[in-house]
This record gives sequence, structure tokens and C-alpha cells, in this order.
Amino acid sequence: MSQLLRRPFGSHGKVHEITPQSAGWRYVGFNLYRLREGEIIGEATGSMEAILVMVEGKASFTADGKDWGELGERMSVFEKTAPHCLYLPNDVRWEARATTECTIAVCLAPGRGGHTARRIGPDGIKLTPRGVGSNQRHINNIAMEAEDYCDSLLVTEVFTPAGNWSSYPSHRHDEDDYPRITYLEETYYHRVNPINGFGIQRVYTDDRSLDETIAVADGDVVLVPRGHHPCGAPHGFEMYYLNVMAGPLRKWRFVPDPAVEWIMERDARQT
Repeated sequence: MSQLLRRPFGSHGKVHEITPQSAGWRYVGFNLYRLREGEIIGEATGSMEAILVMVEGKASFTADGKDWGELGERMSVFEKTAPHCLYLPNDVRWEARATTECTIAVCLAPGRGGHTARRIGPDGIKLTPRGVGSNQRHINNIAMEAEDYCDSLLVTEVFTPAGNWSSYPSHRHDEDDYPRITYLEETYYHRVNPINGFGIQRVYTDDRSLDETIAVADGDVVLVPRGHHPCGAPHGFEMYYLNVMAGPLRKWRFVPDPAVEWIMERDARQT
């Protein structure tokens, strides 16, 4: 099995726990909980800031000394509605009580105390198309560069129709050379509909010192430490992924694979 692939280590409770140490990098962490109604979980952010994303279902939250009430609306991520999220700075504790069966993603990156706790979405998050033809997908930007909620985190959701590609044309963001390119580590939390299907993600560098093609199942996480990282949804299976990115600079600048740069230029003329 690829070293970049993290399969869930259970079907209930905490099913993913990715730390910078376990991933072999410096910035991004990612946890995922699958809960039954009435169950309670909690964490301390410590040196990290966090965005809690209600992937599916509903839960009530207390955090940073405040009752945030119930978050969540969609019962299936493939409803494609805007998510309910909660931003938390470093050095706070949070607790969630599931009010339905639910899936909660915990997106983590270094915090510097530059922002305060706040709700994110569903207001202000709009499902937006990107790309053309069989490269079209739809984006829910939760906290990208234009949304100045965070110290380090960049977080977005992507819905890829069956038969389409996304994170494509292939691109990389693995050098700290702003404004040409920024260094951003990245995780992909994948979901597939129908659930017994699969998707494809390739992670490769220009010199092919890293070159892996991974079949992802529903619930898998792929680590992208460097290189290009396109995804494909086979005919008959739509794909969702939640991206978490972070690095030394909270800006997303990338360089395309020279082999596909002409596709990016052609598509730009069609939009």
C-alpha cells in the first residue's frame, strides 16, 4: 500500500489521526470522527488552530468558553449544500455532542493567536463551478486566501462529477518562492458515491522521484507532501474531497506540470 494513503482505522469514533509527525512534514494535521447520536468528543487545540467541518449530520459545540449551539444541516455530503464549520485558535478546548449520526473533520495547522473563534458558513459559502468540460468540478471555499479567518489554514471542499477530473491540469505547490509558488502541504479526505466505488489520485514530481497512482475508497485520506496531484472520478461514481493545506505563507500559488500547461491555457480562453 502507498505510504501516502491513510485508510480509516475503524468505522466509529476517531477514524483518522494525522499529525505533522506521522505524516513526516511540518504543518498540516487532520482528524476525523464518525459519531452516533448522543456521543461526546473533545480536543484541545494546543499549538494548532482548527477548523471543525460538519461533513455530515449535526452536533452541538462548546468551545473557547462559549456555547455555539447546533451546527450541521446536510445528512449526506453529496447533497452538495454549504457546510457548517467552526474556527478555533490555538490554546482552546472544544467539545461536541452528536445530535444525529455525524461526521466531523478537524483541520489543523500552526496557530499564532491572530484570530478569534467564529462560525464559518453556511452563509457566505457558495457552490462554485471551476474548469470546463470533463474537467469541471464544484467548489465550496471554506477558508481560502480570500477568507481571512485563519493564521495558517486553507480549507476547501470539492465535488467532482462522475467521469470528470479535478485538481487538474496537474499542478504543484512545493517550493517556498512567493509570488511564483508557495510551499503548502495538503491532505485529501475522499468520499465516493455510491459508497462501494473508487476514485484515482496520482501524486508525482517532475523528475518522477515520487510517482504514485492510488485507488481511493470512500473515507480514505491521501497525503500530498510535494509534486502534482490530480484526481479522477470513474464513470458511475462521483467524488468529494475535503482539502486541508498549510505552509509558511498562507497563500496558494502553484506551478502547472509543463506537460499539461497548454490545457490550462486553452481552458482559460473558454471561460
